Amino acid sequence: MKVFLAGAETYIGVLEKFKHEKPYVLTSFFYAKKDLEDMIPYFGDFLLDSGAFTFCGSGKFDERTFDAYIERYADFIKRNHVDKFFELDVDSITGYEKVVEYRERLQKLTNRQPIPVWHISRGKEEFIRHCDEFPYVALGGYVAAIKASDPRQKMYINSYPWFIAEAHKRGTKIHGLGYTSIDGLKKHHFDSVDSTRWNCTRFGRIEFFNGQTMIVRDWRKENKRLKSENSAKITELCFGEWLKFQKYADMHL
Repeated sequence: MKVFLAGAETYIGVLEKFKHEKPYVLTSFFYAKKDLEDMIPYFGDFLLDSGAFTFCGSGKFDERTFDAYIERYADFIKRNHVDKFFELDVDSITGYEKVVEYRERLQKLTNRQPIPVWHISRGKEEFIRHCDEFPYVALGGYVAAIKASDPRQKMYINSYPWFIAEAHKRGTKIHGLGYTSIDGLKKHHFDSVDSTRWNCTRFGRIEFFNGQTMIVRDWRKENKRLKSENSAKITELCFGEWLKFQKYADMHL
């Protein structure tokens, strides 16, 4: 299983330091700048998120500006020879019919298939259609879709084996967006997953790889704060530790 480290596009110094480790990286086009483009050839594998949902929430969304956004997204994909990129899954904003239009337009602009991102609102039949039509599919991030306190989250996760089995039955790879529960990864055999969990300072903790799993030291429970002068070093440390887990997952998950 490939574990992609997400959200590193604003930590170019960290990516630069570990570029020879060939990390698996997922970044958002919304935040991508020239320095990220320079790093892409060094990635062992690369997934590009459209950032469309973030764009729509930025206050700049209308049909004209979104059309221009799609054009820029397609140009970035072609310019950097990106093979794995997600569709513009803004179902909750534009409705699914529009998402299909955006998907078809993106495919024409890039001359390659995007990765469809299935959301609960699409229904299971649409997921099966995704698997029949695309070589790679993704499950929308459950963290964003459903709050942890909502009992539907557990139901959604418990349905992972069905989605994974249906995809693999059809020879399709499947990605779990925003999912790096270590125990969960041992049970749910996605082809790839991602999350921002490696960004330890964001969550007030430090994580270490012990050879099989990630060990957490929670600073919040100790009533301490990470000093700002140390946060860059801690971010770099945690990225390196998650790279170790990335290599372990490649071999054992």
